[in-house]
Amino acid sequence: TMSEVIGKIIVLNDTETVGSAGTFKKRLVVVETSEQYAQKVPIDFVQDKCSVLDNYKIGDNVTVSTNIRGNEYNGKYYVSLNGWKISKAETQSEMPPAPTQEDSEDLPY
Repeated sequence: TMSEVIGKIIVLNDTETVGSAGTFKKRLVVVETSEQYAQKVPIDFVQDKCSVLDNYKIGDNVTVSTNIRGNEYNGKYYVSLNGWKISKAETQSEMPPAPTQEDSEDLPY
């Protein structure tokens, strides 16, 4: 089951190794949505997906594609979001105007 979370990064942890074998890697990012009742959504990136967060920082506006994961442990049920893709989603108002074709050509000074 896939979903998208759109918002601002408010937590970006380092990659941590978990499990007794020490071979499972995960990295937590928390995205705060911008709706009226903002949600702080924790998303785990795991294994080779941890490194896709390297180019991001707290405060970035992003769109994260996630898979919903559910599991059971000792009779209790848990849900988590696993991120598999992230991209910057800057709002128009915060972006500098893109240079037009004329501006980017070499100008004679």
